Amino acid sequence: MNIIGNYIKEERKKAGLTQEEFAMRSGLGLRFVRELEQGKETVRLDKVNQALAMFGMIAVPGRVKE
Repeated sequence: MNIIGNYIKEERKKAGLTQEEFAMRSGLGLRFVRELEQGKETVRLDKVNQALAMFGMIAVPGRVKE
């Protein structure tokens, strides 16, 4: 989840948004945004996709790198 959290954080900053602004615009809670960016492993995938949708992205299944 850290890869997605880092992506969200980088894109949010590129867009010039604070965590609070991003939370409001995406319809997510500030706590969720903070936990996502910090790499919390147990987050709801629907909310992750809601955050990613702000940048035209979606989380999809992929192979684990060995």
